[in-house]
Amino acid sequence: MSTNPTPDSSKPRTKHAALTRPAIGEFGRQELAILGAPCGKIKDLVMRLLPLLSPRLTVGYVDADHAAGDEAESGGAGGAGPILQAGASAELTDKIHFRRLDQRRELDGFAQKELLAHQSLVLVNGNHFRARQQIIILDPAKPLDKKLDRLTDVQLILRPEGVGELPAVLQQHFAGQEAIPTLDLADTVAIAEFIHQWWQRSLPPLRGLVLAGGQSQRMQTDKGRLNYHGLEQRAYAAQLLAQVCTDVHVSCRPDQLAQLPAGLAPLPDRFLELGPMGGILSAFQLDPNAAWLVVACDLPFLSAATLQHLAHHRNGAKVATAFRSPENEFPEPLITIWEPRGYGTLLRFLGLGYSCPRKALINSDIELLAAPDPNELRNVNTPEEAAAARLELL
Repeated sequence: MSTNPTPDSSKPRTKHAALTRPAIGEFGRQELAILGAPCGKIKDLVMRLLPLLSPRLTVGYVDADHAAGDEAESGGAGGAGPILQAGASAELTDKIHFRRLDQRRELDGFAQKELLAHQSLVLVNGNHFRARQQIIILDPAKPLDKKLDRLTDVQLILRPEGVGELPAVLQQHFAGQEAIPTLDLADTVAIAEFIHQWWQRSLPPLRGLVLAGGQSQRMQTDKGRLNYHGLEQRAYAAQLLAQVCTDVHVSCRPDQLAQLPAGLAPLPDRFLELGPMGGILSAFQLDPNAAWLVVACDLPFLSAATLQHLAHHRNGAKVATAFRSPENEFPEPLITIWEPRGYGTLLRFLGLGYSCPRKALINSDIELLAAPDPNELRNVNTPEEAAAARLELL
């Protein structure tokens, strides 16, 4: 007689884990396809914009080279160098002032996001590729009549000199929508400023995370439950974060849940035995589309003013915004704003066998700040340090 339990047919079958997916378009989180003009005019516009965009944003550009493809189909090299022609599947070349990767690998929808993960803005030649949002050019040489399906979320209309009214087909396509901003195609400065403002409006919300799931081996008692300010330190840190974040969670081990004070929102670790990285990754798994301001629970000298300074100088175009450690020149990973791109960065380092958030920061494009008061970044890790801290805080 079988002892296997009978499946409950009333419950819907789930094939995949219920994960929240990052809000990434075809190529990146913030992407704009430019279409409605010949490819040369689109590339010219991008080249005019880049000097104005690149000081604040890391900008990638996506295009196609059909001339090279036609050459390859007719028996030529199609732009491939001698190494690829000889049979290599990839060639990484350090050009000293820039790096270049040529490869035979097919660029599927997953690979292209991976390759452009370090870009805070991706501009796309919309004649060849789609993007989640668009800028259109009203060029009579390249009418959009047959590309209306690509105009899913137009942010800006550009008028070349001599072009007046919006074509009837576009008037019909946009009927019932809010008026779309319009600028002259020649006004590079205004277009760049529009893109900056559009990018800033899409800045992810800032959520707070108190890291309180450590073993506290040196302290010999839970550091998050120590009292320096009239309440447990994890609650005190949550109060500080609440002044600059939309909401606050407390990262903890599953066995700590019953001890957490009322009013705190627990976030049990989903990545176990990884220390602080496990807590940060658990937060990103909860919400991969937010930026997370992470604070360790062993910082009794930390003030709201320092967190406000960090939030005010947040650079959403970087992987993270962090303070420089007062002890060395390295970033302090446990008082840091991790942008959504930090999720993939941390997972990549984990895949390479590293569980140190600081190593990820050191090897990433980050905003590094001097702390207004370096004393506030002091960790308290031992009973002796805790006793001294209480005396200082009297």
